[in-house]
Amino acid sequence: MSFTFHRIPVGICNCFLLRGDRTILVDGGAMGGFPSFQRQLQALHIDPKEIELILLTHGHWDHITCLADIQKLTGAKIAVHKKDQFMVETGQPPFPNGTTPYGRMMAWSAKRILNPHLPPLKVDTVISDAGMSLKEYGIPGEVVYTPGHSQGHVSILLETGDALIGDMAMNDWYLRLTPGLPVLADDINKVVESWKKILPMGIKKVHPAHGRVFDVSIMQKEIASFKPR
Repeated sequence: MSFTFHRIPVGICNCFLLRGDRTILVDGGAMGGFPSFQRQLQALHIDPKEIELILLTHGHWDHITCLADIQKLTGAKIAVHKKDQFMVETGQPPFPNGTTPYGRMMAWSAKRILNPHLPPLKVDTVISDAGMSLKEYGIPGEVVYTPGHSQGHVSILLETGDALIGDMAMNDWYLRLTPGLPVLADDINKVVESWKKILPMGIKKVHPAHGRVFDVSIMQKEIASFKPR
């Protein structure tokens, strides 16, 4: 089985292109990122129509702002967990809470400034708590339910040891200076429980939606030292 994946920054959100027998895009990009998405597909010599599924790690605004444009370009179906389905279908996703003093300040400001009204889109595949296999796409991996950042957050664990974890961790300067747990989440204790669920599942590299890839040992240490809040 031939398999490759590519990180494609779309605004402040890393999207990921998974290419096996068929092609999946993980996440729908942030504000202003659509022209960059088009350029990066061209640079990779990928026909947008190859993308059959847009798989959302969750439904927050910075992961779905370009979703309507990307779906129109590709014709792809949309998949999201049932608990975040309303965010896509109403086009009015809520902003998560802060988990640190900085995160709480950010959340307080964003909830007053950001009032996204995105095009409502139909969800084609509703992911359950049991997750889903990606084998039918020729992609060696699975979708695992990992609630906490949002109630319907999922992660994609690949047999290569790469984990596409959405906002289960963050590693970009405007969020946190070093990689680790998110500064924004509906329930940080649930985030930690989700990490405890997936850490034994062969993860080697952590690919966050915000920032660069880092070694799983960083999360192992942080989860081990975490005190419930």
